[in-house]
Amino acid sequence: MRITKIILQSAALIALAMPAAYAQQTINERKENQQDRIAQGVQSGELTPRETANLENKEGALNKEENNMRAADNGHLTAADRTKIDHQQNNLSRQIYNKKHNPHVQ
Repeated sequence: MRITKIILQSAALIALAMPAAYAQQTINERKENQQDRIAQGVQSGELTPRETANLENKEGALNKEENNMRAADNGHLTAADRTKIDHQQNNLSRQIYNKKHNPHVQ
């Protein structure tokens, strides 16, 4: 009986920790994916140096904001923090797309 209770409590703790770990992995994966998209845009010529610098600055500002959020909560992100970062990553993703697909005056 006691072992069953311990197993159930352990399973519950693991289940609670999983969403936080998954969310962090998702944030990091999106950062890497967006960096890859920017690099591909530079390599293909779809992004000008000015556009690249603009996107890199925005990515850096988002990373700094995430670090500040973590510092404010003992190294963790709250659900509200994750939602805000996700929203900002969505905006940055749209900006990457738009800048890669805008006509360049040569």
